Amino acid sequence: MPSHTPAAVQASPDTPDTLWFTRCPVPTATGIAADQGRFAREFAADGITVRSLQDAPPDVAADHHYTHALTGLFREGGNVPALWARSRGERTRLIGLTWIEERQVVLVRAGSGITEPGQLRGLRLAVPRHGIGIDFWRAMALAGLHGALSLAGLTLDDAELVDVPALPGSGQWAAELAALRDGAVDAVYVKGALAVEAARRVGAEVAVELDTAPDRRARVNNGTPRPVTVHQRLLDEHPDLVTRFLAVLLEAADWAAEHPAEVGRILQAETGAGAEGVAGAYAAGSHRTLHLDLSEERLDLLAQQERFLRRHGFLAAPVDVRGWADPEPLRAARELLEHRRRSAAGEQPVAGG
Repeated sequence: MPSHTPAAVQASPDTPDTLWFTRCPVPTATGIAADQGRFAREFAADGITVRSLQDAPPDVAADHHYTHALTGLFREGGNVPALWARSRGERTRLIGLTWIEERQVVLVRAGSGITEPGQLRGLRLAVPRHGIGIDFWRAMALAGLHGALSLAGLTLDDAELVDVPALPGSGQWAAELAALRDGAVDAVYVKGALAVEAARRVGAEVAVELDTAPDRRARVNNGTPRPVTVHQRLLDEHPDLVTRFLAVLLEAADWAAEHPAEVGRILQAETGAGAEGVAGAYAAGSHRTLHLDLSEERLDLLAQQERFLRRHGFLAAPVDVRGWADPEPLRAARELLEHRRRSAAGEQPVAGG
């Protein structure tokens, strides 16, 4: 464990006095729960502080958000770093998956006349390159372009992939959109709220809307499906804390399903985008899709992503997605919430249950 790991989260047989969470700047039940102070209400009576990893020093936060080497950490974020950490031998467990449609499109220059996936054949497609431990931006672009091409029965081999180095200090998608504007590439994959706003600034047009594809497999990418992971050591030593943390996420997802306006406000803070960007990135009804599960469909979709990442050299070793998943904490969290609901309503426990 790196020496800069906060002492409060060092694994111990005793109950830790601090738990950590991290999430990406996208719609998550974790972000909703944090905004509403739900973690504090759940754990304060135990003397446990629940802190955002984003509140830690930047070098610590960035490292552990990707490596998940912090044993007291819950992570709800992109599957590329999560699979990468597992493939490198980090003892994490997959305890939930979400699927949130987060506008994925391929952009072209205005007036290009490119409006269909098949027209991407032979074009120069931007593939960003970042100097980070796991280049999830590059993985996202490759998966998104692969998904778009697949709609026309094409593969990445049917186009010219152009490396686009990241611009230091620039925003998301900045280098790729600059390359598109300047004519160095013909098409760029983008996703999410900030991408909607950035595309509008450079006057780019949508050539392919991945969100409209009826087959979800064309939209499998870093955030679809999005995993919730926890370290095996915390799960082994304090399964009750993991169960309660997941119960908070389930409650937050239930609340979000009934409060679309409030969720929109929270998403603006989480994504750093304005109301227009959030509305453009997340379809109506997205506030109802924050619930976790480990369904066979979502596990299959994550396994598809694992194969894609391995084929393109992002994973050090194969990840057995089903072996990685542990459904017990989520089952226990649902049972805990049902018990609390019955208790609050003054109902008697069901015999045998």
